[in-house]
Amino acid sequence: MTVLVAYASKRGSTAEIAETVAATLRREGLGVCLERCEDVRNLDRYDAVVLGSAVYMKRWQGDARHFLKKHRKALRQKPFWVFSSGPVGDPAKDNPDWIEPPKLAEKVEDLGGKGHAVFGGCLPAEPKGMMEKAMVDGVPREYRDRRDWGEIRGWTKQIASELVAVPS
Repeated sequence: MTVLVAYASKRGSTAEIAETVAATLRREGLGVCLERCEDVRNLDRYDAVVLGSAVYMKRWQGDARHFLKKHRKALRQKPFWVFSSGPVGDPAKDNPDWIEPPKLAEKVEDLGGKGHAVFGGCLPAEPKGMMEKAMVDGVPREYRDRRDWGEIRGWTKQIASELVAVPS
């Protein structure tokens, strides 16, 4: 079984999550191809897909949205999961409206997706531009990287156990 892990990452944090997903699937005995969304031409050679995107301003990255649209017919024929990354900051002050990019769950469900996870994000160590610098300055250091690697690996192991249980 070969799994495609495709991702759209603006500053590398989501790419690191995708790399961890791919490595975990490999450790679970699955074949894995890790690709940026924009580099995937078709899904013919894959048995399953994990798609991830960074979220900015409550939206997935354009490459990930385009991937869902471009490959919608193929995705309907395969097991697939999605993840979003992005929330940072003090959990006591987090905005619960962020948790799910609008309409994403509906699109994934319509295509037959098996699940959607939201993982904490990471602010850039070297912010670029006034907006990024202001965002980083406004978040205490202890809340700038909210990625929970144990949670990410656990979610991925659940995917692997579902895929291993599926007869080929």
